[in-house]
Amino acid sequence: MRGTAAVAAVILLLVGAAPGSSAELKPQTVTAFDRYVQVTEQRMKDAPQFLWVDGLPASQQRAVLEALRRGELVIDRLTTRQSGNEIDIPDGMVHHWIGVVFVPGATVDKALSLLQDYDHHGQIYAPAVAASKLLSRDGNNFRVYLRFMMKKVITVVVNSEHDARFTREGPNRASSRIYSTRVAEVEAPGTPQEREKPVGNDGGYLWRLYSYWRVLERDGGTYVQCESISLTRDIPLGFGWLVRPFVTSIPRESLEFTLTTTRNVLGK
Repeated sequence: MRGTAAVAAVILLLVGAAPGSSAELKPQTVTAFDRYVQVTEQRMKDAPQFLWVDGLPASQQRAVLEALRRGELVIDRLTTRQSGNEIDIPDGMVHHWIGVVFVPGATVDKALSLLQDYDHHGQIYAPAVAASKLLSRDGNNFRVYLRFMMKKVITVVVNSEHDARFTREGPNRASSRIYSTRVAEVEAPGTPQEREKPVGNDGGYLWRLYSYWRVLERDGGTYVQCESISLTRDIPLGFGWLVRPFVTSIPRESLEFTLTTTRNVLGK
C-alpha cells in the first residue's frame, strides 16, 4: 500500500507541475511558423478549387461527398512543404488540420450569421469556448475576445484576441481568415488568484491559432469547411507522457467539436 501511495503521490506531483512548467516562445519559432503560414496561404490562393474535397481524386471525392451527405464529419491532417521539404519549427510544433461538414437546408447567410455571432460563441461553443465578446467591428472585419478551455488529463485556460476578416465571394460562397493576435495562459482560472502568465512564457499549450473558413451553398445545403493551423511548444523532456497527448490531440478534437457544433446549430 505504501508503494502504491508513493507512486500516486509522484503522479499527482507531476500532473500538478506540468501546467506550470515554463516554455518560452522564441523568435526563431515565430519566424518558422510565419513561414509555414505564408506557404500554406499561397497554396490556398493558387488552388483552383474552393473546397478541399473538390481537389481530391475522383474516387476519393465521391466517397467523401457521400459521407458528408450522410451527416458525417470528414477531417484530415495536412502538412505544408516548401520546395518538397518539411518546414522545421524549432522549439515548437505546428498542428494543421482540415475538416468539412454538410448541413442540408442551410444557407450561406445563416452560416455567416452564426460564425460572426461572437458575443454568443461562449454559449454556442461551450465548454471549449468559456467566454466570448465582440471587441470591435468595421464592416466585415472583426476584433474578438475568446476564452478557451482545453482539457486532456490537465486543464488549460487561455485568454485570446483575434482578428477576423470575412469575404463574400459570391451569392453562394464566403470565406474568412482568423488570426490570433494575443494568447495568454491563465493561472488559477475562476479563483481570486486568477492571473495571466506572461505572453510567450507559459506552459506553451497554445501560442498561435489561425483558422480559415469556407462556406459553400450547393447540393441542397451548405458545406462548411475549416482549416486550422496552431502552434504549441514541443514535447519537453520528462513530461512527454503527459504533454504529448495534450498538444497532439487537442487541436484535432477542438476542430471536430467546433465543426460538429456548427453543423448541429445550423441544422436546427
